[in-house]
Amino acid sequence: MPEPSIEIADHNLHWIHLRTRLPFRYGIATMTTVSQLFVQLRVVAAGKEVIGISSDCLPPKWFTKVAATGLDEEVDEMLRVIRHALKVSMGLRGESAFDLWQQVYAAQSAWAKSEGVPPLLCHFGTSLVERALIEAVCRASHRTFAEMLHDNLLGVRLEQIHASLAGRWPSDFLPVAPLQRVIARHTVGLADPLTEEEIEPEERLDDGLPQSLAACIARYGLRHFKIKVNGDIGQDLERLSRIAPIVQEQAWPEFAFSLDGNEQFKSLDEFREFWEAIRGRAKLREFFRHLLFVEQPLHRDLALKPEVGVALLQWPERPPLIIDESDATLEDLSTALQLGYAGTSHKNCKGVFKGIAHRCLLSDVRAGQHGPGLMSGEDLCNIGPVALLQDLAVMGALGIGSVERNGHHYHAGLSQFPKPLQEQVLTHHSDLYERSHAGWPAVRITEGEIELSSLNRAPFGVGFLLDVGQFKPVEPI
Repeated sequence: MPEPSIEIADHNLHWIHLRTRLPFRYGIATMTTVSQLFVQLRVVAAGKEVIGISSDCLPPKWFTKVAATGLDEEVDEMLRVIRHALKVSMGLRGESAFDLWQQVYAAQSAWAKSEGVPPLLCHFGTSLVERALIEAVCRASHRTFAEMLHDNLLGVRLEQIHASLAGRWPSDFLPVAPLQRVIARHTVGLADPLTEEEIEPEERLDDGLPQSLAACIARYGLRHFKIKVNGDIGQDLERLSRIAPIVQEQAWPEFAFSLDGNEQFKSLDEFREFWEAIRGRAKLREFFRHLLFVEQPLHRDLALKPEVGVALLQWPERPPLIIDESDATLEDLSTALQLGYAGTSHKNCKGVFKGIAHRCLLSDVRAGQHGPGLMSGEDLCNIGPVALLQDLAVMGALGIGSVERNGHHYHAGLSQFPKPLQEQVLTHHSDLYERSHAGWPAVRITEGEIELSSLNRAPFGVGFLLDVGQFKPVEPI
């Protein structure tokens, strides 16, 4: 029975500007300040008006890794694509959230092509509309995201993204119930101190949170890690040689890790040289027995070229490689799998419906080389009170059990947010957050795991109505 018509009626856009507690260095960027954006939609669904919200940070040098572009210019460009996605969504009507998403996606794609906007950046705007729409529809239906997904009340048509999944539903591939907890895969950034001894007195923080890798392992009971490399083989080997004994000696009870290339290797031959150098060091060779996968070692302009696929398929002993930044269009994962990649990452900023379809494709054992494949959970410094919660709700529903988390490490919890909001978070999500020694909410990680129970009970991760009036309106164009 079709759902009642859904209409996107209105929107608003707010933000808050934040400083990180630690510089977060990844690839060609080092983040010390970042804006957190909030999109609110007014939606008419099931005959009633409901509000849906989404949020994300505006990360420099990720959607477009162009060194020459100024940071302010990049933020302006992100705002431009978000505003356009909101503009084209106003007044749209459809029979399901998926139907409306398709309409926004098509309009945004056509505009981006005419304007020369790359698809990964373009559909960051689409994803913010999509997430707010999903929350609104879940609230209107009084059902959770996982329930809506399992019963296909979001109207997902998998074959519209992957033709091989025609006639299948998400419930054919996804868990019957969402995960109740996930393993926190801790990010080791390129500038992160590894031991307490490395922290200079003037750089030592006094916010009650751990600072060095060793201190984070001790505090949170970490056992999964994501290690950033920068493509300089000598530097990477030296840093890996320092990280390995810390993890091997302290991580509880058994560790695993992924390696993030951040597009830093200029060719597959260069990455292969790096890999052989690792295999040539006995201590690193033992450490790398615990490798989960390598994420996006090659730049997006190179990663999906046919010649890369030829070289990958001629390298049978290659480690599992997944794409991340190269997963920009609906077709890119299928291309990557044919070239010899093992899978892709999920981040809400790349699209929830796309991620659902990708997870199903990678779980489809009928698809030959397409499955079963890898889908990792990754992060763009996600923090609460919205983005982190919605992201984890999707990870739980998709059954992704190891999820990169770094926002809690590079931000001092929700200390920069208004006090009433802090109390809302602590009241409604006491399993995900705990009160810090200073009173503000900090992410709770116990024995290396994050509890999802309160997120799974909420419409779409967030268990309360957020008043966006607490933040600064984004000025219209």
